[in-house]
Amino acid sequence: MSELSPTPVTSWIPSLPTEVSISGTNPFVTLPRANVTAELLTLHNAFYQGQYQVVLDFDPSSLSESNVLPARVLKLRAQIASGDAKGAISNLKNETGPDFAAIKAFAQHSLGDTSAATKQVEQQVEASSENATVQILGGIVLQASGRTEDALSLLSKHQGNLEAIALITQIHLQQHRTDLALKEVSAARKWAQDSLLVNIAESWVGMRVGGESYQSAFYVFEEMAQTPSSTSTKSLVSQAVSELHMGRLPEAEAALNQALQNDPENIQAVANAIVLATIMGKSAEQQSYLEELKKLHSNHAFLTDLKEKSDLFDQAAGKYAAKVA
Repeated sequence: MSELSPTPVTSWIPSLPTEVSISGTNPFVTLPRANVTAELLTLHNAFYQGQYQVVLDFDPSSLSESNVLPARVLKLRAQIASGDAKGAISNLKNETGPDFAAIKAFAQHSLGDTSAATKQVEQQVEASSENATVQILGGIVLQASGRTEDALSLLSKHQGNLEAIALITQIHLQQHRTDLALKEVSAARKWAQDSLLVNIAESWVGMRVGGESYQSAFYVFEEMAQTPSSTSTKSLVSQAVSELHMGRLPEAEAALNQALQNDPENIQAVANAIVLATIMGKSAEQQSYLEELKKLHSNHAFLTDLKEKSDLFDQAAGKYAAKVA
């Protein structure tokens, strides 16, 4: 599990993932309760749209004092999401406090140091479980470590935090508890009408429910992907996955090709390209993307799942092997 991401590999979601127009004209953008002040709304939206460079380029000098730390947290998370976890850790050398400790743990997790990340999170949960950054990033690390109940317990401490709600939704979908995921987003919809994260989380659930919900999810992701001020590699992958669910393979291929053109090493784009190439019967492309994913992220959840299913198939096939007299 990484940062919030608008969608999973046909089956997650990425990461926080990951994210609507910062121009203020997008119909999905509204202010979610008191968690995000108006001063930081455009920055949060850029982050959730996967527009990490926009976040990194943001100048916080004009912010009120109370918003300087939340902005710094988002910029560090954007740095990690952009693939520079080592740089983020370096920037944290002289920083103290639960927010920065949680970011360091998440950076360690992103670099594959699961043991150190989990230990750091455990310490912060014990000391600062009410801290929003500890809840969000700690929840991601714990879920990625297979400690689902601990992750849900930590995230449930939130006080009207839509990002926590989105992550809880994502975890329930990973548990194949669509009923609980739907319950979570339905409750959030009552007090955060038309907010970006609720739209995204609702779309994740929609792609699991299927039917007419596929089309609704597609509209959300297409809006983000095709609007110049909100487009990103992440939103293009999300659009591609929704197209794939509706059987629109050429359109899914076009969106994925655009995503890979923007970022050839985007892990979610490559993983979904494997799925699409398999469905379309393009074995050469499928093998090429498979080797690329192994090179980029040898422990990716898609590869782990693929190996498990391959082993199960071999075991089943072995039971029916022809006997030689």
